[in-house]
Amino acid sequence: MKATEGNFVISLDFELFWGVFDVRSLESFKQNLKKVYHIVPRLIKLSDAYNIKLTFATVGFLFAKNKNELMEFAPKIKPEYKNPNFNPYRLIDSIGNDEIEDPYHYANSLINLIKQNGNHEIGSHTFCHYYCNETGQTEEQFEADLLASIKISERLGIKIKSFVFPRNQINEKYLSICAKHGVKSFRGTEKHWMYNTKDTQQLESSKHRIYRLLDTYLNISGHNTHDLEVRNGMVNIASSRFLRPYSTKLKFLEHLKISRIKNGMTHAAENNQVYHLWWHPHNFADNTEKNFQELESIFKHYKKLNETHNFKSNTMSGIVDSYTV
Repeated sequence: MKATEGNFVISLDFELFWGVFDVRSLESFKQNLKKVYHIVPRLIKLSDAYNIKLTFATVGFLFAKNKNELMEFAPKIKPEYKNPNFNPYRLIDSIGNDEIEDPYHYANSLINLIKQNGNHEIGSHTFCHYYCNETGQTEEQFEADLLASIKISERLGIKIKSFVFPRNQINEKYLSICAKHGVKSFRGTEKHWMYNTKDTQQLESSKHRIYRLLDTYLNISGHNTHDLEVRNGMVNIASSRFLRPYSTKLKFLEHLKISRIKNGMTHAAENNQVYHLWWHPHNFADNTEKNFQELESIFKHYKKLNETHNFKSNTMSGIVDSYTV
């Protein structure tokens, strides 16, 4: 599916503690999560200044006003992972009652802020940060989770059209389930072996992690710009690059990271392809000013490409709506 101009897509995995509950303690990450309440409004303000649209792929838990509402929308059929550490429902008893009491597990106010702005999209990151390739969970459990995500979004008048798989664990069988319930697009992964998320253990191996780190600064996997493709009824708006947060230890390489992204954007603009950049809002919690400086540099490059090559910024659902599939 070839576009008539290049497109710049940004998706944000909006998840708060639900995105790291299985790998970090809440105490160790509280300060980062608190900063998200300042980072999201600032991201919106900066994006609006450059006429750039964002897609917030949001965990369904965050929509809830309080614990009662969270449990009201929770599916009766829940994921049954072989590894119980992956199950977020084990935390429910310990979380606070609402966003004021517990800003680490709820984000209703931020979701309303995004919605009221009107320039950006709210998509799904599943209801409970569901791991689609982990052993034990089933298609039936995934569908129940998806429906919960759709229903709690509808309460705020939000129609879910775009989907981002947590940890990028793309399960081909689940694409048709998403399409069945009106979801139009998903974020696929780069087509290089180092980004293959089907085997989750291999993905986290030292070899894969080292190659992905090097690929941040050096063009190993290519520009990863794409044409749109349809898979099992869903439009794949594949990832081009994860915006790795600013590193003080590797600050001497930061210019290479940003140049790599800008070169990819230019390639997409010149070849009428999609450049899809993504990260998590909490990635900007450390070295916040440096991260925003780098992001604004990327936005300035977008503005230049918009003027010279008609490079367009689009949400995930916006790019699908722009073209006939």
